[in-house]
Amino acid sequence: MDVQETDMQTDRVFTIPNILSMARLVGVPLFLWLVLSPVFDGPNMDGWALLVLVFSGVSDYLDGKLARRWNQVSDLGRILDPAADRLYILSTLVGLTWRDILPWWVTALLLAREAMMAVTVVVLDRRGYAPPQVNYLGKAATLNLMYGFPLLLLSDGSGVIASLAAIFGWAFVGWGTALYWWAGVLYVVQVRRILKADATAD
Repeated sequence: MDVQETDMQTDRVFTIPNILSMARLVGVPLFLWLVLSPVFDGPNMDGWALLVLVFSGVSDYLDGKLARRWNQVSDLGRILDPAADRLYILSTLVGLTWRDILPWWVTALLLAREAMMAVTVVVLDRRGYAPPQVNYLGKAATLNLMYGFPLLLLSDGSGVIASLAAIFGWAFVGWGTALYWWAGVLYVVQVRRILKADATAD
């Protein structure tokens, strides 16, 4: 949830933006169950899986928009929103890679970036700092991936629609992966500056 420092804060838990983020979190195991159904000899439920991903993308946009418009930015929302983003990306990587829709090397690239981010968060926590806010570049990367993954799922078929979905899906995933790493590098640079300033102060 990208917000400016001038946005008003609220301690309320059950705001509309937070409820949207909670719903997205609930949708993570539901999506995995739907997308992996054919793997375990169940019915193909890709249509429902696509709807869950679409809901995730729409709610991801709305929770930040509504939080700013209605002055419902909260500390809980700052945690829930990026957590839901990362869990959706992780669950989609697991599902699509398991289905052989997404190559393992793309999954490895994105997981490596997540591992790098996890290390920086641990380092900051040990120094008593909260993680820096998600930047707009990171949000753009996430949106690209959230557009690309449903299209790749849709491409797992035949016909004109599947072919077009593959073209646009890979375009979004390519851009999303590049932006994801770019945002990650900027995040690491920001963390390094924080730690350097802390060392200087000591």
